[in-house]
Amino acid sequence: MKTDGVVQTFSGRKQSLIEDARRERGSAGGPAGSPGPSRYGDGFVFEEKDGRVTLNVLFALSSEKNAGFFKTGKIFETFEAKLLHIESRMGRKCKNSTTDLEFFMKCEVHSSDLDVFVNSLKRVADDVRCMPEEKVPWFPRQIKDLDRCNMLITKFDPDMDHDHPGYNDPEYRKRRAVISELAFRYKQGDTLPVVEYTAEEISTWRQVYQQLRSIYPSLACKQFLDGLQQLEKECGYGEDRIPQLREVSAFLKERTGFQLRPVAGLLSARDFLASLAFRVFQCTQYIRHSSAPMHSPEPDCCHELLGHIPMLADKEFAQFSQEIGLASLGVSDEDIEKLSTLYWFTVEFGLCKQNGAVKAYGAGLLSSYGELVYALSNEPEYKPFAPEETAVQPYQDQTYQPVYFVSESFEDAKMKLRKYSANIKRPFTVRYDPFTCSVEVLDQPSKIQNALSQMREDLKTLHSALEKLSSS
Repeated sequence: MKTDGVVQTFSGRKQSLIEDARRERGSAGGPAGSPGPSRYGDGFVFEEKDGRVTLNVLFALSSEKNAGFFKTGKIFETFEAKLLHIESRMGRKCKNSTTDLEFFMKCEVHSSDLDVFVNSLKRVADDVRCMPEEKVPWFPRQIKDLDRCNMLITKFDPDMDHDHPGYNDPEYRKRRAVISELAFRYKQGDTLPVVEYTAEEISTWRQVYQQLRSIYPSLACKQFLDGLQQLEKECGYGEDRIPQLREVSAFLKERTGFQLRPVAGLLSARDFLASLAFRVFQCTQYIRHSSAPMHSPEPDCCHELLGHIPMLADKEFAQFSQEIGLASLGVSDEDIEKLSTLYWFTVEFGLCKQNGAVKAYGAGLLSSYGELVYALSNEPEYKPFAPEETAVQPYQDQTYQPVYFVSESFEDAKMKLRKYSANIKRPFTVRYDPFTCSVEVLDQPSKIQNALSQMREDLKTLHSALEKLSSS
């Protein structure tokens, strides 16, 4: 860590987020003895299990070929194909200008019959396409599933890290265990636990709060300052008490729909990002060791409550954070690593332009006096935020970042992130349903039609509002 006097950089949370994503990627791959691949003539590789493969078949039948569907069915019967799912819809125009019926079938066939099966379909149907059934990593579909997103990274834990300021303090470690137990017992829907902080813990908070609060007006972005002012007014933010998650979560819920969930330490990259998709921020309740008030090798309540919470009170930033979470659901370990890096250089260490000046919005900066001052000096290099470049930018974990990415605005960053996310390889798109606090996988035409119907109703409401405004 780089030290200037008593001030040290915070480099913990997303450093581990990226490192964990790399470990996930490096350990990817099936176990010994897992089913082998089966290759189809078009170049696709299918996973084979017990001599059978699962594939998705798309094809079209012309209305002039009345017997086409029956012939297709005969092919499935001949090759003992097991139908798992079937959909049909009116299709586009055929070459002969007659109307198609398009079919999507998910089926299971003998791997040895794969080539002959598909070629037989091509003789009786048009536009036959064959794709393997892609294996997608598990991800939460409902907010209650976040109870399973609890994989902790312990490398910076005071019980494991010999360099942790609290490693040789048994009382601190005991206190940490008590607070962590509150998070371990928590289930979605429970009342958020309250921590009765000690005088020593409040003293540590006071030192951090006073030092950072003195430089926020000149270095922090407007959204952060507005959020902090509201928190001081409505949640009792100040130097003499550590805010409770219960009151802060209620505050966020009213403004941006975000809510807090207690966590015992660093989460794995995949689990942490997945929580954001539900507008849930996993938040620690313990505080750093009193011997090092300006440094913590891991996230603590100073980092969370001062760095993250004021920004999550801004609607555009909250939407940006959720977009990263939604983009992470069901993607590969390689893409998790890239999204973790994007998170690091935006939500943790991001800068933005405001009124001709560069301001900080990243939580890692806004909870670290030393790096906040450094980041807005003339020393580091600034680059415009471009997700393709940002996602592969090497990060620095031993000293301050040599490079920071500057966003034109949160709206601009959100649009760029959406464009980047659209190119992430994933066999489906996801949509968050705020009414049920669930994620819907848009992998079937019927689901997309339902989503469009809901959008039409929303547009009708907006159209009605515009009409009333114009007539008033």
